[in-house]
Amino acid sequence: MLSKLKEKKFKIFAAIAVVIGFALIRTFERKLFYDPFSVYFNADFQSIPYPPVENLKLFAGLFFRYFLNSILSLALIYALFHDRDILKFSLLIYSVFLVVFLLMFYIILEYFPDGSWLLFYVRRFLIQPILILLFIPGFYYQLQKTKK
Repeated sequence: MLSKLKEKKFKIFAAIAVVIGFALIRTFERKLFYDPFSVYFNADFQSIPYPPVENLKLFAGLFFRYFLNSILSLALIYALFHDRDILKFSLLIYSVFLVVFLLMFYIILEYFPDGSWLLFYVRRFLIQPILILLFIPGFYYQLQKTKK
């Protein structure tokens, strides 16, 4: 019983630490990352063209932010499930999604000047830790199903 309590304390502490990490990334996003689209999407972006961007700086900032969010998400997944296979699978999925989302972002940015809504949602997946909201319940369900 005592070991279960210690394990749950660790999980709660890890979850709180990860949430604080996500909050810090969000709080200091303007200082840490180059992103002219944060101002663009706060305006009436459907009626104005994309802002001028420095592609290398923009993609480096998107990559860095996705990387930080992924590290925190993977830490939370490992803390909750203590399963290396789940962690490896999550790392693979996060890596694949990084490539797919960055490629989509570039294609929309360069070839679809009227695709502001598409760009908005692809950017959202790159800068917010949305995938963790899908992975935790999915992995939990899978573990419960395999226990039966």
